[in-house]
Amino acid sequence: MSKKKVVLVVEYDGSRYKGWQAQKFDVDTVQEKLEYALSKIANHSVGVICAGRTDAGVHASSQVVHFETASERPIRAWTLGVNTHLPPDISVVAANYVADEFHARFSALTRRYRYVIYQSEFRPAIMAKGVTWTYKDLSEQKMQQAAACFIGTHDFSSYRAIGCQARSPIRTVLNFSVNKFGQYIVLDIRANAFLHHMIRNFAGVLMAIGAGEKPVQWAKQVLDAKDRTQGGVTAPPHGLYFVDAQYPDEFDVPKIPLGPHFLPFKDEAL
Repeated sequence: MSKKKVVLVVEYDGSRYKGWQAQKFDVDTVQEKLEYALSKIANHSVGVICAGRTDAGVHASSQVVHFETASERPIRAWTLGVNTHLPPDISVVAANYVADEFHARFSALTRRYRYVIYQSEFRPAIMAKGVTWTYKDLSEQKMQQAAACFIGTHDFSSYRAIGCQARSPIRTVLNFSVNKFGQYIVLDIRANAFLHHMIRNFAGVLMAIGAGEKPVQWAKQVLDAKDRTQGGVTAPPHGLYFVDAQYPDEFDVPKIPLGPHFLPFKDEAL
C-alpha cells in the first residue's frame, strides 16, 4: 500500500519537556509524545520531522511537522483523534495531506520566533513558565535601535551557543521587531534559519541594552567580535516561542494565527 504524507501544525507548552527531539534516555520530549499519539491512530509506528527543533523549556504556537503513513484516515483523525492520546500541554491544531516532495525542515523558506518578556515589580505566578520576567524598566526603543544591526546576512558566532554544531555561523535575518503590549515586550524575529541559542542570546543582549546597562551600539560590537564570550548572558527559555515556518504556496500548509495566543497581535491573517 502506498504511503501518504501528512503535515501537522502543533502547539505545545515546553515547560516540562527536555526539548523537542526524542532522546536515548528516559526523559519526556515533545517528539516522543507526538509519535506515540500518531502511532495510536495510524496503527503503525510513526516517525515525525519538524521545521525547527526547540530546546528544553521552549514553546511553540505553530510548529510544523510531517510524517508518512499507509493508513487511510480523514483529516480530523490526525487532529481531534491524535489529541485524545496527547497530554494537555501538546495539541495538534491543523492538518493536511501534502505532496510527497514536502519536507517540514528542508522545504521551509523561513522560520519565525517570538520572545516574550514580562515587565513587573513582582514575579508572575500565572504564566511563570510562559514568559521571561524582569523587574527592570526596559526601553523598547533602545532595544529596537540595537536590533537593527542583526538584520541582513552576518556571521553570528557571537550569538550562538559555544557548543553549537552548525557547520556555518552565517545566517540571514529578514525581520526583527521589538513591540510593547502593556507589560509585555515581544521580540519578533524571522530568518532563513537559526543557530543554537541564537534568539536567547539576542534577548540577553537586548535586555541589557533596554535596562541601560549597556549602550545601543553594544549589540553591533558583540556581533563584530565573532566571539561568544563577548555576548553576555543567555536569556531563559521560558519566553521563547516557535511561531511560524513559511513554505511555498504549492504545498498548502495550514495557516493559523501565529501567537502566543495570550497576546493581542493585530493584522495576522488566518
